[in-house]
Amino acid sequence: MVEKNSEEYEGSARWVLACELQRLREASGKSLAQLSEETNCDRTYLHRLETGERLSKLPVMEALDRVYGTGGLLVRLWGLARLDAFKDKYREFMKLEAKAVIMHAYVGTIPGLLQSEDFARVALSSAPTPISPDELEEKIAARMGRQEVLHRDPPLTARIILDESALRRPPPDAKVWYEQLTRVVGVAETPHVTIQVLPFSAGLHGLMEGSLSLLWMADGSAVAYLEGNKSGDLIEESEEVAQYRLAYDRLRDAALTPHDSAVFMRQLVEDSRP
Repeated sequence: MVEKNSEEYEGSARWVLACELQRLREASGKSLAQLSEETNCDRTYLHRLETGERLSKLPVMEALDRVYGTGGLLVRLWGLARLDAFKDKYREFMKLEAKAVIMHAYVGTIPGLLQSEDFARVALSSAPTPISPDELEEKIAARMGRQEVLHRDPPLTARIILDESALRRPPPDAKVWYEQLTRVVGVAETPHVTIQVLPFSAGLHGLMEGSLSLLWMADGSAVAYLEGNKSGDLIEESEEVAQYRLAYDRLRDAALTPHDSAVFMRQLVEDSRP
């Protein structure tokens, strides 16, 4: 049975995943030590997955699916369970993001979809409210899990406008920053992602107080998500969504072209080389 925080998690997708992990291992007759050898994962870590104390990263779920021959079941359960790591205000947006076919976004910081794991660790550690090491690792796993939308088949088609400030605010570790900028440039080179830089010279604009994400579903419906430092607002009314699309289009027109943005970012990579 799931031991840790059972009342808190009972009935959730995370609880179901933990129970299923324990059931599958017991049904297979494997010890945690045997499972550790077969998956190349730490025994204590595997135990904590079975008790619901930790949220796995995707490669671990893929390895367990292979060991148990569950045909992707654990990966699918993990996809639901990782939503538990987000606060309520984000969950509906996360669900929509996972189903969206097109995304347009403007952000003033390196967004989660583009973050390296090391940069995400620094960013999440910098939150005003201190979090425990376990909570930190859980949030990192959830953030990295979001990036699967860029690797699925077919992948999400995304256009991201990065404010220049996002590319001018490095973490203390120069190596982490170099690898993060390199990752952004690498993602921009994929055929389904376009990244543009909004330079400081563009001046004041209507979205300076937060970030904007526009999502389109396969049926043509669209939503907008506005996020500030302490708030998030999901907008589904078509007329309001259209207004935010116009605001986004104005920013896109003011941004550097994709080619010039790539040149700009590659230069930043070179300048940040440790």
